[in-house]
Amino acid sequence: MRYLFLFIIIVPAAEIGFLLVSGQIIGVWPTVLIIILTGVIGSYLAKKQGLATYYQLQRQLQTGQLPGDALLDGICILVGGTLLLTPGFFSDILGFLLLFPGTRIFFKQMMKKWFQKRIKNGNRKIIY
Repeated sequence: MRYLFLFIIIVPAAEIGFLLVSGQIIGVWPTVLIIILTGVIGSYLAKKQGLATYYQLQRQLQTGQLPGDALLDGICILVGGTLLLTPGFFSDILGFLLLFPGTRIFFKQMMKKWFQKRIKNGNRKIIY
C-alpha cells in the first residue's frame, strides 16, 4: 500500500516536471498539441483494440473456451487507454506500450505470473 502511495505522489510530480521542461524546450503550444494528439490517438487505438478484443472474447465464449488471454488483453487496453488520456509523457509511453499487441505480451506475462503466484499461495483475494 505504501508503494501505491509513493507511486501516486512521485509519478504525477515527475510528469509535471517533465511537462514544464518540455514547455521550456519546445514551447508551450507544441507541448499542449502533443498532449492532445496522444489523447486522440490513444482513444482511437483503445477503441480499435478494445473492439477486436471484445469480438475475440465473444468467439472464445461461443466455442466454449475460457477467455483468459482476451481478458488480459482487455485489462491492458483499458489501462493503456486510460494512461493515454491522462496528460504526461511517461504515462503516454506506458499507455502505448500497453496498447500495441507486440509490447502488450510482456505485461500479459507479468499479470499471468502475478495471478499464478496469488493462486499458488492460496490467497485468492486480489485487491486489498
